[in-house]
Formats: sequence, structure tokens, C-alpha cells
Amino acid sequence: MARRRVSDPKVFGRVAVLMGGWSAERQVSLWSGQGVFEALRDRGVDVTAVDADKATVLNLGSQGYDRVFNIMHGTGGEDGTVQAILDLHGLPYPGSGVLASALAMDKLRTKRIWKAEGLPTPDFAVLNDVRDAHEAARRFGFPFIIKPAADGSSVGVSKVKQAAQIEQAFAEARGDGRTVIAEQFIAGGEYTCPVLDGEALPVIRIEPDGEFYDYHAKYISNNTRYHCPAGLAPEHERRLQSICARAFELIGCEDWGRVDFMMDAQGQPWLLEINTLPGMTSHSLVPMAAKARGMSYADLCWALLETTLGSGDGG
Repeated sequence: MARRRVSDPKVFGRVAVLMGGWSAERQVSLWSGQGVFEALRDRGVDVTAVDADKATVLNLGSQGYDRVFNIMHGTGGEDGTVQAILDLHGLPYPGSGVLASALAMDKLRTKRIWKAEGLPTPDFAVLNDVRDAHEAARRFGFPFIIKPAADGSSVGVSKVKQAAQIEQAFAEARGDGRTVIAEQFIAGGEYTCPVLDGEALPVIRIEPDGEFYDYHAKYISNNTRYHCPAGLAPEHERRLQSICARAFELIGCEDWGRVDFMMDAQGQPWLLEINTLPGMTSHSLVPMAAKARGMSYADLCWALLETTLGSGDGG
């Protein structure tokens, strides 16, 4: 359902920008949240920046807010937990609900759904121990990917080039008990397709600074390059957008997000994951694609807040 457009910031009432949190992506969330807060404040919205911990989130319903802009990346904020609490408080928020948030955070189950529905995703295997990881090396060959099934921002992801790297890669992905998967490595370009309000935005081609698009390449390096437009033939880009929009829809996602994929030498996309609360930092990709569509960063934040308006809201 298309969002309802408004021009009066008073329509939104009191808005909490929920940021920070307790995941491995806390710092990224603080960067994102500060950007969103400043953009909405400068547009006249009655907005409060909330550096969230668990007690803060549990008590949001008594703080007099009318809606929440949740930008807590990673565990807790992005996996359906905070979404459930906001639903119980009756506080609307941009983004996917409980089920889709939980599913998208679980790359393993996301990939199983895509595969069952005939969408292209790299072959994969669950790794219970290091022996499974060695078996995955025999199955997929080198290089291949070892990563946690959950967590974002490429935390714990390794490109494994030789057997000597397997044990450390598995340990980093496992962390304090996470589910670990191995994934076939797709040689080719890295791409992402943001989705806003049911529409696939322009595709972005990523040239990471390093082996792949890891945490450093995403948030620290100034040498990662982004191309939007991506330089694709129009009909090819439309096909990619259609596949990504379908991938987004199949998981039940709403309002906004980002579908990441690799593209091989034949132009075939291979879906990797969905980010249901993408970064909104100076390096982030959804604002970049929105800009290619003529939307400023502040326009994007406003549009996302508009998705929280029901038919009963005035303005």
C-alpha cells in the first residue's frame, strides 16, 4: 500500500528516533540515527534521539511518543524483537513487522524460502562444526564463504581461500554460539537494490576496498566505490529490480529495505540477503539510490515517516 503524503510536520506528533541498541552494529546504528534525527528535526518534526537499551525500549509506551523511527541495526532492533514491543505499545514505525524482520535476519531461512520459490541464491550448507566446514570446502571448492546465519554489516564473514583459514573463519562466524553457514562463492560484481514503499530503486554497483564488501569497506574506508546508475542496460536493470522486489515480497517485508546480490559473468543475479533496516550513514546505499531518483536524504527520512501514517491521521 502506497504511503500517504503529507506536508505538515505536526501530523507526525512526537517521534522517537530509536538508535544504538546492544548488537554488534551499535556504532553504525548511532551514526544512522544521528543522520535521521537531524534530517527530521530540520524539517520541523518534533523528534527526540533515543540511545536505546532494553529498559528504554520496554518503557517507550509511557513516554508520550506518537510514532517511532527505528534505526537499530542488528540483533534486537532488526530481528523482530523491538518490532514486537512497538506493536504491543501501539507505536507505528517504518519498516517490516515481526515475522519478516525475524525471517530476513536469518539468512539460512531466507535462502531456503527463495530457493523453494525458484529465485537464484548461491548454494549453501549449515556448519555444525569445523568438520562440516572442511566438507563444505570439498563441496564448493576454494574460495567459498563462511558466515553467521544472523547478524548484519558483514560481521563474522570470511572469504576462505585455503584449508588453513577454515578453523579461524568458522570460529569468527560462530562467535558466542551463532548458527554458521557456508556459501558457494560467486565470482562477479557486488550489487544492491534498495526497495522503498513497494518500488525497487536504482541498482547500485559496489567496488569494495578489499576482498569483498565487509565491515571496513562499508563503514570505514573512503576507497570503496559506488556506482549509481550501475551502468546496466535498462532492460537488464528492470529484470534485476523485478527479482529483488519479488525477493523482498516473498519474505513479507514492508516499507523499505535493501536486497544484496552478486552478479556473475553471464549477468545472472545471485541473491545474498535482505537488510530490513539498512544503514542511513554518510556511506549508506539507500540514500544513494533515492538521490538517483531525485530524493534528498531528508526527503527519504520524511517519506519513511509517512509510511507510519494510517488513514485516521490528520494533515
